[in-house]
Amino acid sequence: MACKTASYVLVALCLLGLAAKDAAEATQLVPAVFVFGDSTVDVGNNNYLNSTKQARANYPKHGVDFTGSTPTGRFSNGFNLADQLAQLLGFPMSPPAYLSLTAKTIVSQMYQGINFASGGSGLADKTGLLGAGEVIPMSLQVQYFSKVVAMMQKLSGSKRTKTLLSKSVFLISTGSNDLFEYSLSGGDGDDGEFLLGFVAAYRSYVRALYRLGARKFSVVSITPLGCTPSQRARRLSEGGTRGCYGPINTLSLRTYSMLAASLRDLADELPGMAYSLSDSFAMVSFIFANPRTNAWSNQTATNTRFTELESGCCGSGPFGALGCDETAPLCDNRDDHLFWDANHPTQAASAIAAQTLFAGNRTFVSPINVRELALL
Repeated sequence: MACKTASYVLVALCLLGLAAKDAAEATQLVPAVFVFGDSTVDVGNNNYLNSTKQARANYPKHGVDFTGSTPTGRFSNGFNLADQLAQLLGFPMSPPAYLSLTAKTIVSQMYQGINFASGGSGLADKTGLLGAGEVIPMSLQVQYFSKVVAMMQKLSGSKRTKTLLSKSVFLISTGSNDLFEYSLSGGDGDDGEFLLGFVAAYRSYVRALYRLGARKFSVVSITPLGCTPSQRARRLSEGGTRGCYGPINTLSLRTYSMLAASLRDLADELPGMAYSLSDSFAMVSFIFANPRTNAWSNQTATNTRFTELESGCCGSGPFGALGCDETAPLCDNRDDHLFWDANHPTQAASAIAAQTLFAGNRTFVSPINVRELALL
């Protein structure tokens, strides 16, 4: 599987205008990576919570392509976005889940980074509680990080802590669950008010992390959520037609420009703040329009393609949207699928996303990419 996934990285380099020399870095570019968000970047925090079945990724099929085919709490067949971006920054994979660390192991790990993300969580404290049970909302993730910062300051002093945090990358991938729940509730008739609150919450957490010492932010915007298997199944169920679910796609698209404007304002206001924002809606839309290509590397042509853009690899029912658990069917070749399950990308799709965040051009990431952010 590793070779097949690498081929998708080559597709990303070819399709998204990346330079081959940026495909990998031999050295660690930053001292640490700290991860915040939802199931797109969770590496096992939910395994330690009283979460519902659908909010955990600890079933045999999860991690089928991970080392040892072991489920690790990642909502993927292998590495997720946090892992693959960390690898491009010079780390073996994402830092470990905060709740997996003991009083002893956290002392050494915190200087290299920690992952606070929680599947099902969102910007609002209430997001995820109904469907996922116990989650770690962004407010609590930031609180956990503040405890880590206090520990670092106690052990290493404020100056060393400030220097390390200012050079580290803070990856944030959240907000999708807030949109899912708002859409499923039918909204309140004023999408504009909801979106203003959404962006205000996002801005407040960036500010909070900045106050704690963060300076370099890699922000992952919202993808076309209406094109996930779960929302395709929703459209089929509600309207009897196939295709992406339009209303939530419209919401997803609108968040990007508002978030981009908010981050620009923050960067102007907060001394030393820098950020890299992905246009994830454009990225995924590009893949839908260009699922096949020929990529060249070291004078070798590799034909790669996604042959399944609608259904999840692991799951039953229409579009494989009924859940990836012990009884769910599993596709034979995960690298052919854009989606792993009802809502999450495969390892192959995450590889393209990570490469784009890391070394993409201004079409998909702005004002700089993560490699440029790390080198500031």
